[in-house]
Amino acid sequence: SGSKRKVMRRSARSVAPRLAAAGTNGARRLLSEGPPPRAVAPSLTPPAADPDDPLANPMARLLEQNKQWAAAMRSSPAMLKRMVQHKPKYLWIGCSDARVPANELLGEGAGEVFVHRNVANLVVSTDVNLMSVIQYAVTALKVSDIIVCGHYDCGGVRAAMRPTDHQPPLENWLRNIRDVVWLHRDTVMQIEDLEARYRKLVEVNTMQQSLNVFKTGAVQRARVASRMDPTSKHTLPRVHAVVYDPLEGELKPLSVDYKKLLKEQETVYQLYQLPEHARKQ
Repeated sequence: SGSKRKVMRRSARSVAPRLAAAGTNGARRLLSEGPPPRAVAPSLTPPAADPDDPLANPMARLLEQNKQWAAAMRSSPAMLKRMVQHKPKYLWIGCSDARVPANELLGEGAGEVFVHRNVANLVVSTDVNLMSVIQYAVTALKVSDIIVCGHYDCGGVRAAMRPTDHQPPLENWLRNIRDVVWLHRDTVMQIEDLEARYRKLVEVNTMQQSLNVFKTGAVQRARVASRMDPTSKHTLPRVHAVVYDPLEGELKPLSVDYKKLLKEQETVYQLYQLPEHARKQ
């Protein structure tokens, strides 16, 4: 066929210069060898990782550490009991930052803290994930306290302070922090030192997110039920705002006048009316 003839012509052209240079005896040898081999293209498939190399296969190391942890857990009756039961007392809403592990910071064991984490510890009403977590925590788990924890040197807060489009969906998320800056601009933007401004925004953002917890219907329903319960000494769940300092390892409780702030926002955000005689501190 025509395609075969083209291949033969190309092969002849590639061999002809070599025949001329090789002489009679060399030509016979080259003809017996055939055309030169084609270059093999490099493989795009990476070499298989050595399963015994922890650097090449970090999952193997993690699974091995899990086996050690599981063995230690099974050897401790108290730890095994905590793992079987799931009755957390607290809901923790914190940042996704790897330096802010909830249980370790609170000194609590497994099963004591129900945890939700996202970038910059935001409480956003359109976040179905978090709204479901809050609802489950207060209605099913009956947690007594909700802790909103921010932390200094928060990458999300730093990103929101920059005049940069971080592209969706991250920019959509950071917009909530920019709104906090605008809401508290008289407090935040008057600080000239940039690092001090970042730290202040971390605190203000954490405080604002704790107030957002009070706006949710699930928390309001639970607090109304708690107020109406004659056996309850406090209105539950309580909400706390704390900030973690990675350099010191300590949680700093923020001084928030919730009674004053909730009174100011209840005209807009209060979803349930409660008789005055049922109110508790």
